[in-house]
Amino acid sequence: MRAGQLDRRIQITRTTTAPNLDEPWMPGVPTTIVIASVRAALVQQSTEEFMRSFGESQVTAAVFRIRYRSDVELTDQVIFDGATYDLVETNEIGRRNGLELRAKVVS
Repeated sequence: MRAGQLDRRIQITRTTTAPNLDEPWMPGVPTTIVIASVRAALVQQSTEEFMRSFGESQVTAAVFRIRYRSDVELTDQVIFDGATYDLVETNEIGRRNGLELRAKVVS
């Protein structure tokens, strides 16, 4: 993967549960942590409108390519251009040359 193609900056975040230190008997507090801030290539970005059972909705999908990382999970999220994307699929490119992240944001 050529460095010149990685012209965008994304953050990969994960939601975890942190212990509630003020009230230990209460359940944990959901916390979002940044796993990585990496350079990426925006391969494709599209907005599609769908008719669903609950009405119309607009889905924005994006495909990002980054250098290979083994710690990315489907429960993670990508923050790009002020929008938060949920990961739908991850594909390995070559033999750990890169990682393709397919994500969507629903508004």
